[in-house]
Amino acid sequence: MKPRARLASALFPLAALLVAGCHTRSEEVRAVPGGSPAAGKLAIREFGCGACHTVPGVRGADGLVGPPLTHFARRSFIAGEASNTADNLIKWIQAPESIEPGTAMPNLGVTEGMARDMAAYLYTLR
Repeated sequence: MKPRARLASALFPLAALLVAGCHTRSEEVRAVPGGSPAAGKLAIREFGCGACHTVPGVRGADGLVGPPLTHFARRSFIAGEASNTADNLIKWIQAPESIEPGTAMPNLGVTEGMARDMAAYLYTLR
């Protein structure tokens, strides 16, 4: 076997392992117990989240002030501060300053149930 072929055959399993690891995060399904993605989509629209954020699937949600929420389910962190878990996301939606003091994200008075629904919708954005 030629040296180049030997190197390629030796590196192939490593490359396959690395590529497989890259897809783990995006394949993870995040569940929000008691959350309704359909109700969350409506709540995102009703609370005007699209005035600041681009939110795929939400009509008129094309704001450029805050970060786009495209592929939200793939993100590791919320606001660069907290792990992207359902509990943290619900807390962030309800009381953003509790996670990032001084944030520009407003407290809109979202109830726990509505925040749960909004989180359920955001986790559909893979």
